[in-house]
Amino acid sequence: MSGRRIALVLTALLGVVGLAAPAQAALPTVDMEAVLKAAQIDPRRPDSALTPGSRDSVLLVERALNAKGLLTSGYVDGHFGTKTVEAYAAYQRSLGYTGIDASGLPGQTSLKSLGTNRYTVTRVVTAGTRVTFRGATVNTRTRAMLVEAERLLNRQLVITQGSYNPGGDPTSAGTHDGGGVVDLSVSGMTAATRTSVARVLRQVGFAAWVRTPAQGDWAYHIHAVALGDPDQSTPAQHQSGDYYLGFNGLANHGADDGPVVTPKVTWEEYQR
Repeated sequence: MSGRRIALVLTALLGVVGLAAPAQAALPTVDMEAVLKAAQIDPRRPDSALTPGSRDSVLLVERALNAKGLLTSGYVDGHFGTKTVEAYAAYQRSLGYTGIDASGLPGQTSLKSLGTNRYTVTRVVTAGTRVTFRGATVNTRTRAMLVEAERLLNRQLVITQGSYNPGGDPTSAGTHDGGGVVDLSVSGMTAATRTSVARVLRQVGFAAWVRTPAQGDWAYHIHAVALGDPDQSTPAQHQSGDYYLGFNGLANHGADDGPVVTPKVTWEEYQR
């Protein structure tokens, strides 16, 4: 008798004697917010330290990648470093994704697909659809963050460069190629006001810096990256990780020169 037939007979017999069939064990859960945070921070670390609160979820993802032959067992360690990013990007490509959709930063669809019969996904993060806001292209998650920042500041912000703009500004080094990134005008603002705007942007979930002409070939502006946006380009992912680790997000890897906001939060954490 096959195993399936035995299971059916057992279930029927249990029903006859009034006993419930044994319940299937619940699948473990992967916290998408935690995985996204680790995928941004861990590749920028100088060591293999773990991002607090992410270990269990990252391990489940890494075990699933290992089971598909995409990640060797030596890297199944709870650290979402460059090897795990590469393995996840390979999985995304196997699903037919390209460009920013195959950057190695987990998205909702790929993360759920990878976890089939292995885990379920909680605290799902979505970038939302692309929209026009203040004359620039952003996604609905970024728009909501900017609207909240404007409410707190009691002023309207001017976007000089939006998201999903590959090759639009060579000085941006690809950060605007994906979602979650904007440049904001500081025209007419005092130095104190520029700092205040950057602080509020950080409070609602952006890595935000006041950029100066001394730092690069650009005018004064505010550069902001929405932490945890699953549509980020690879350079934007790197800037997010640098922000968490206390750096300025520039090629010189200098110390963070923006206003201190503690704790550093994502949009979802701010809302909670």
